[in-house]
Amino acid sequence: MENFGLLIDGFGIALTPMHIMLMVAGVLLGLVVGVLPGLGAPNGVSLLIPLTFSMDPVSAIILLASMYWGALFGGSTTSILFNIPGEPSSVATTFDGYPLARSGQSTRALTFAFISAGIGALIGVLVITLLSSWAARFALRFGAPEYFAVYFLAFCAFVGMGSASPLKTVVSLGLGLLLSAVGMDTVTGSLRLTFGIDALVSGISFLVVVIGLFGIGELLATVQDGLKFRGVSSRIDPRDVFKTICEMPRYFTTIVRSSLVGIWMGITPGGPTAASFMSYGLARQLSKPGAKFGTGRPEGIIAPETADHSAGTCAMLPMLALGVPSSATAAVMMGGLMIWGLTPGPMLFTTKPDFVWGLIASMYVSNIVGVFLVLLTVPFFAALLRIPFTIIGPIIVAICFVGAYTVASATSDLWLVLIFGAVGFIFNKLEFPLAPLVLAMVLGNKAEESFHQSMIVSDGSLAVFFSNFLVGTIMTIALALLIVPQAAKLCSHLKRRQEVDPAA
Repeated sequence: MENFGLLIDGFGIALTPMHIMLMVAGVLLGLVVGVLPGLGAPNGVSLLIPLTFSMDPVSAIILLASMYWGALFGGSTTSILFNIPGEPSSVATTFDGYPLARSGQSTRALTFAFISAGIGALIGVLVITLLSSWAARFALRFGAPEYFAVYFLAFCAFVGMGSASPLKTVVSLGLGLLLSAVGMDTVTGSLRLTFGIDALVSGISFLVVVIGLFGIGELLATVQDGLKFRGVSSRIDPRDVFKTICEMPRYFTTIVRSSLVGIWMGITPGGPTAASFMSYGLARQLSKPGAKFGTGRPEGIIAPETADHSAGTCAMLPMLALGVPSSATAAVMMGGLMIWGLTPGPMLFTTKPDFVWGLIASMYVSNIVGVFLVLLTVPFFAALLRIPFTIIGPIIVAICFVGAYTVASATSDLWLVLIFGAVGFIFNKLEFPLAPLVLAMVLGNKAEESFHQSMIVSDGSLAVFFSNFLVGTIMTIALALLIVPQAAKLCSHLKRRQEVDPAA
């Protein structure tokens, strides 16, 4: 009940005319970001952060969070109408959303997507409301060894549970840790990896890296792949909307199952993309005999959309309560909090309760705003997609460079954007995940500082990470997440080899 009392106070902060205007503006900006290929939620949030420097943190985070929800909705729109996922997490929606729209039921397909997305997000916010104070109180028991164990757990979870190759994930994590080490060592005061370049003394800006990776990198990939818009009718018929809403109770089991998948993948570093694919796969496996997925099944839309939004929402819980982001966008938001002078973690709930609960309350409101706005603006954004990419592309490039320059007004940052744009493009082509790189860059300094402090306390003994039940449990779980999935894959490989060649 304590949490709900704090939530009521949060609504008092969120439901002001200014904050409601920011929610509407954020959702609309997010819809643009989600609709346009070459942008994306992490890049959209990172581009908007420099514009929030003059705002108070509560208003700024409400604007950024609203943009995030809008981007998730926007990605669904293009997936269904044009078979073009505006967000990676919307790929699974194309499998049944586009076929259903092409059969003349675009309103039905869009309504399934938006209502299930709103339900998934609402369930995710309820989980945050119920668990955030408990998670924060639990984290107050943490010292330096426990914090390092949590960071280590996040890294291991990405390697063991991620959809990409473990080796590629390790490479991505390693590059992120390397980038976080550039500049002055916070412990010894010595310069590292600057190579005599003055511009690197203060380190590499997190925002510049993100803009390059997600903005320029995605744009280059989009240009190479080419865009073929094959749109279908985007007219919204109110009668079809109400009919489809009345159908939703039939898929109650799918919604509950997909929400649970999304909650788990959001709190752990699985992320919305993995959640949407996993939920779609479960819906297909558990469907009735004869149900042909890929031809316009409602479950094929409801499952990934519900999981996508519940995962995207729940990713905020570990970021706020533990200071450990579990998705690329949550990592970008955490970087913004640190720029504003706020430190995510358990003390944030004590020192800035208005900030935390104002944000949580705004999640309820902005998701409702998002559902209504996306239904109203579908025809507009469908028309926007028909603008030639030769016009949209240069506008995106200009936005990326302006956003990078406003971080520190340094021309060297513009070169870094180009360099990391090339890195993002190469990672995309070679299927290296970018989320672990962003996570490692955000947590690198914090993990290093916690490790140094742990070594000082223990006189250099690694046994400190198993010195009590709490830290020992976290480290054991981390090692299990790192080793068990790889051992399972090895056993599966040996079993298949034995079946193919019994003499092996």
